[in-house]
Amino acid sequence: MKTLKGFLVTLITVSLLAGSAMGQKTVKPPDSFRGADSIPVADSESIGDLKWFEVFKDEELQRLIGTAMEQNYDLRAAMTRVNAERANLGLARSEQFPQFEAGANLTTTRNSANGQFAGSAVGGQKTSIGNVFLNLLNFEIDIWGRLRNQTKAARAELRASEEDRRAVMTTVVGDVASNYFALLELDDELEIAKRTLATREESLKLIKVREQGGLGTLLDVRQAEELVYQASQTIPDTERLIQQTENQINLLLGNAPGSIIRGTPLTQQQELPSVPAGLPSTLLQRRPDIRAAEANLEAQHALVSVARAAYFPRISLTGLLGFQSNELSNLFTGPSKVWSFVPQLSQPIFTAGRLKSNVKFAKAQQEFALVEYQRTTQTAFREVSDALIQYRKVREIRTQQELLVQTLRDRSALSYVRYQGGVDTLLNALDADRDLFNAELSLAQTRRNELLSVVQLYKALGGGWQ
Repeated sequence: MKTLKGFLVTLITVSLLAGSAMGQKTVKPPDSFRGADSIPVADSESIGDLKWFEVFKDEELQRLIGTAMEQNYDLRAAMTRVNAERANLGLARSEQFPQFEAGANLTTTRNSANGQFAGSAVGGQKTSIGNVFLNLLNFEIDIWGRLRNQTKAARAELRASEEDRRAVMTTVVGDVASNYFALLELDDELEIAKRTLATREESLKLIKVREQGGLGTLLDVRQAEELVYQASQTIPDTERLIQQTENQINLLLGNAPGSIIRGTPLTQQQELPSVPAGLPSTLLQRRPDIRAAEANLEAQHALVSVARAAYFPRISLTGLLGFQSNELSNLFTGPSKVWSFVPQLSQPIFTAGRLKSNVKFAKAQQEFALVEYQRTTQTAFREVSDALIQYRKVREIRTQQELLVQTLRDRSALSYVRYQGGVDTLLNALDADRDLFNAELSLAQTRRNELLSVVQLYKALGGGWQ
């Protein structure tokens, strides 16, 4: 008994020390996100708290995301993992309760009349023996909490799988939105390329007329043809990217490759909500991957207790209660009762270090889960900060890019007027046209990047899975 009390005191002390050590290693969130606007956010709603259909207003995009939520293969696989962990929890819980088995049988025998064995009944006699029993299978009395901690670990693993599913949902929402905005940007690029090609073909006709009239040279014609071919080769390449992006979206939707219906064009997209990012501390409760890492850490902590409990004795019970008779008429009478009760006690004596190694392994798994939790948390803070910086700077780039495109449009128009008036060379006009084409493509890409920065911020804040 003194040894048993010593074991109990040691177990409680080690558990308290382990719990306090875990509490000292938690990650302290920063006071604010780097890159966030200097505005109070305590009373403001974070964009991460909004539902995905409150952020993305395009009706076609909403339809695509809704389809992905039902058919996406990653989400369906994540749901099966949740179901598996839920079943595993049921298995772990069942070991805490007594397991009973009921049965009945009737055995009828008839001895041979021509040959008898020693001590057997009269030759040719038929005997019947009936049995009805309730069997108590091996039931462990969970004094040290081994089974309870196994159930606790299984419950934490179930929560982790549910959070993993929510993380997949966030990823799916972000991926569908990102690919949709990329598709709209490619549509914009295709329109720019076709419009530029038509303009350059008109300019080529004019230059050929001037060359035939002696006002231009063959070099002018070749330079104009170069711009036409540059624009024309951009069109099939952009169409290739459009079809591949459509195929990627269909894969996210769980559909076969095909075309995707567009909603609002890129240039007419509603500006996505500019909502404060929120307090860093709320990110710990909102991000599914952080919550999954925390649940996994809790599961590993419980498994350490399970490994320690293997040092202590196991007390288990088995039993049998029933009736046995050779006549069915008195099967349930008092003399026909049979019962047995077998308590068992087992204590490891020598395991060649197996129990000690198992505890060390469980502790190592717990330390690994703690490091993963810390890494996941710090990664989340960095992703939010990166997304905030990206969102702010891309908006500034887009504003300046719009001014550049407007300036290049004026320059291109003036250059062609001066060329036609004979006061400037064709080279300046072609250079202005080339610069305008590249700037318009860059502007379309910047508008896409601005929308993607909001999508990235929404994902980093843990939104999209509600």
